[in-house]
Amino acid sequence: MAQYFQIHQTHPQQRLLEQTVQILRDGGVIAYPTDSGYALGCLIGNKAAQDNIRRIRGVDEHHLFTLVCRDLAELATYAMVNNSQFRMLKANTPGAYTFVLQATREVPRRLQHPKRSAVGLRVPNHAVTQALLATLGEPMLSMTLSIADEQNMLEAWEIRVRLEHKGNLVSDAGYCIDQPTSVIDLTAEVPVLIRAGAGVLAPFGLQQDLIYTKILKN
Repeated sequence: MAQYFQIHQTHPQQRLLEQTVQILRDGGVIAYPTDSGYALGCLIGNKAAQDNIRRIRGVDEHHLFTLVCRDLAELATYAMVNNSQFRMLKANTPGAYTFVLQATREVPRRLQHPKRSAVGLRVPNHAVTQALLATLGEPMLSMTLSIADEQNMLEAWEIRVRLEHKGNLVSDAGYCIDQPTSVIDLTAEVPVLIRAGAGVLAPFGLQQDLIYTKILKN
């Protein structure tokens, strides 16, 4: 049965953060709040937990994870970023974006796009997520908490009912918005919009109402 923490939205309790980190280090899967809805998370090296997240989501091994980082220093460990990309990222993080970047050797092959050495990374703007990552001291692997053919769960109590025997922890920080991140591919010279979401697109030279048909499976 999953544990259930009621955690403060803006001033998360350190003892709960430390207990959450221990659950992650013990191989657990957590449901946690972000600035674009609740998500599922686990440690990078824990393949069993990753497989469990895929089972919860109902997706196969082709559906990739996102690396959730605390700041650009962490992000740069896992992605190759040139000067112009760094300036762009610095001006727009933390925020509701997922960036597709060229992966470094620190990223296991199973976490990269199968046809190119790319990985999705984000730096969320949520006090609980930021405090959790600071306590953990490393990025998390993450997927949005959405389940096929079901309405997105925006309240932690809904998640608790639905995932009571599938995950290890639900962190309740109140209501989360139901709006996904904007996904922007920065692997080429010009930013490419993969999905329009909560993040404002103008800083990347993209139009908010321009929807590409290209689909990225992460």
